[in-house]
Amino acid sequence: MTGRGPGHENAPQMSDTAPIEHPTWLTTGDFTAAQEPLALFAAWLKDASATEPRDPNAMTLATVDLNGQPNARMVLLKGVDERGFVFYTNIGSQKGRELDARPLAALVFHWKSLNRQVRVRGDVEHVTSEEADAYFATRPKQAQIGAWASKQSEPLESRLAFEKAVAFYAAKYAIGEVPRPTNWSGYRIVPLRIVTS
Repeated sequence: MTGRGPGHENAPQMSDTAPIEHPTWLTTGDFTAAQEPLALFAAWLKDASATEPRDPNAMTLATVDLNGQPNARMVLLKGVDERGFVFYTNIGSQKGRELDARPLAALVFHWKSLNRQVRVRGDVEHVTSEEADAYFATRPKQAQIGAWASKQSEPLESRLAFEKAVAFYAAKYAIGEVPRPTNWSGYRIVPLRIVTS
């Protein structure tokens, strides 16, 4: 694992003849020395939550299609623990189809306000139905309705058709809880490598 953080601009250059000293930014909160890298990531995410103006949990998700071509897009991290990094989506979307066909992914977090970047590579697995149900229940009702009405990654027939779908499901679930659609769930990236740069 490599590391880079504030103060790296003063790091010794390869042409320097003086003995290389271990920069303090490598020993004070860096993945190279962390015995619990996911715990350190959680601390960094907490730092970012206090300094980033919007979406400190935003991450680039990279997948691979059936032709071996990479695809990258921004998604929101919705959970992290010792098991890995979790996000939720329509599993029929392009990213869902690619993850199901090739359960490998890479993530990039970039917190500009902190001059920190974290890259993750790992295997991918589905969260349990119980986990997906629990998270879906925390979403605003309009977002829950949107999960039913949206056909993510498919061409939009028309705005009117989408608005009709929203109206239909809003009426259907006007009273009581909105159940989770079967095509909406979560993925967990189980890290094999975490790198800072």
